[in-house]
Amino acid sequence: MNLKEKIALLPGEPGCYLMQNEHQDIIYVGKAKNLKNRVKSYFTGAHNEKTTRLVSEIRDFSYILTNSERESLILESNLIKQYLPKYNIRLMDDKSYPYIELTKEKYPKLEVVRKKNTKGKLFGPYPNVYAARETARLLNRLYPLRKCETLPQKACLYYHIGQCLGPCIHKDVDYSDILSEVTQFLKGETKGVLAKLNHEMDTASQNMEYEKAIEYRDMILHIESTLEKQIINLNDFKDRDIISYAYNKDDVSLAILVMRQGKMIDHHQIVFTYLDDPVDHVMSYLQQYYETLMPDELLFSDRFTEADIETYFGSKAQMPKKGDKKKLTDMASKNADYDLEHHFMLYRHKDEQKQKALDELDTLIGKKIHVIEVFDNAQLFGTAPISALIVFRNGEFDKKSYRKYHLKTTTNDDYQAMKEVTYRRYQKILLEQLEQPDLILVDGGKGQIHAAQEVLDSLGMKIKIAGLKKNTKHQLEALVYEDEVIPLLKNSDLYKLLLKISEEVHRFAIDFHRSTRTKLSNQSILDDIPGIGEQRKKALLSHFKSIDDIKEADDETLKSLGIPSEVIQKIKEALS
Repeated sequence: MNLKEKIALLPGEPGCYLMQNEHQDIIYVGKAKNLKNRVKSYFTGAHNEKTTRLVSEIRDFSYILTNSERESLILESNLIKQYLPKYNIRLMDDKSYPYIELTKEKYPKLEVVRKKNTKGKLFGPYPNVYAARETARLLNRLYPLRKCETLPQKACLYYHIGQCLGPCIHKDVDYSDILSEVTQFLKGETKGVLAKLNHEMDTASQNMEYEKAIEYRDMILHIESTLEKQIINLNDFKDRDIISYAYNKDDVSLAILVMRQGKMIDHHQIVFTYLDDPVDHVMSYLQQYYETLMPDELLFSDRFTEADIETYFGSKAQMPKKGDKKKLTDMASKNADYDLEHHFMLYRHKDEQKQKALDELDTLIGKKIHVIEVFDNAQLFGTAPISALIVFRNGEFDKKSYRKYHLKTTTNDDYQAMKEVTYRRYQKILLEQLEQPDLILVDGGKGQIHAAQEVLDSLGMKIKIAGLKKNTKHQLEALVYEDEVIPLLKNSDLYKLLLKISEEVHRFAIDFHRSTRTKLSNQSILDDIPGIGEQRKKALLSHFKSIDDIKEADDETLKSLGIPSEVIQKIKEALS
């Protein structure tokens, strides 16, 4: 998968992204106001050492769309605590986002808390702790709730300035109306209070009481920041999954948002093909998915029917029509829509392009191509000559069929190298009656093709051969077939396919050649002496400083290293 292509299709909306390594482990979780810009930034420009290490490990990523930047901030915290990604660990602590609590006491208080196991009524969570505290302070100024931890013996200053009803001296005070207004305010109905504060701010400004006007302005900003609506966490602390799907004529996309203890902590997304009715396939998948374990509640989007979900899941299934739960199902639908759209762009569209290129190749060669075998030779100034073979089968690279060859008949003659590897490969296919390819591609032009064709003719084999011709900059520019050079347009599907094949065989050959050179550089004359294995070689090289010292050593010294007499004789013969 090409990460750049996947990034190009990311939406410019808020959400969280989860970076994965080659083992599909989550190694980093981040949030973004604009997912496309944020994820793209990792792969452009210079970074610090930690970010550079992170990027070097990224092999894939997934994402969850949210409705606001604030929701993405809370979701990020949930995902980090769920996955403990190694590149997030240092940024974490054991704290959680704060809540505003309205205590359940005879004389209630309003305070900011981080614990969730309280007995009071909780509102939140709020990612901005300062704004939460300022809002609690404002409400305590506007409403005469109890301020003291323990009731004093006499009325305190708050009572005298009208910010407390004085339960310490008036035992029959009634908080019901106050609690109702505070609750409505914390649920988001702030129009009355904000209108009053805006009026006070304007009045102070007109009276040139600018410090007081600034204070009112800050109060308004804190309220708006603190009470911005979010649905990533709900205060009922239930386990629930939120489910929706999207489909087109070929595929169906299923999105499941996972909420545990009222916090969204994960997601499950899959795209699969279907026959007949997409909903039947979705319900069949969900039935298997929830066969062993089901949360307290399943929220389905209105893309399902109530009859379908009740038949399969009974009373645990709900289809909310309004409120926060409806917003959650809408979010699941939004994620399913994006998954389906991007799956087509990344996979279906690519499959269509690949098939178009294969059809064009079939037309050029004059037969249906199922299996292509591709060769590339490599050597460095005549050292470590090798040849590499890759197999392209039914539109995919068949890596289990790749082969490596150490060349024996030449060091720097590319035509002879082509003859040797062609003979070794196809003589074996004849002798063992293995599957023959439909097309052979060689890295080179007419000379390499003629060399391979000569060998095939001698073996009596009729296999089509073509060459991948490069320019002086070693860039693919043409296909050579039947002595005709066929130019390739760089924006054509056939060029892109052949370029991908060319790059893969070159990568495989270079990796093999590099490992061969490394192995040769570590070889010793001792490797060619019968009876000298790794342990005896290590013992000799550890004891003696040079090959000459081994050559001049007496038999007793060599025997003390565990070398048998017959092997000592062979060492003497080889070194002399």
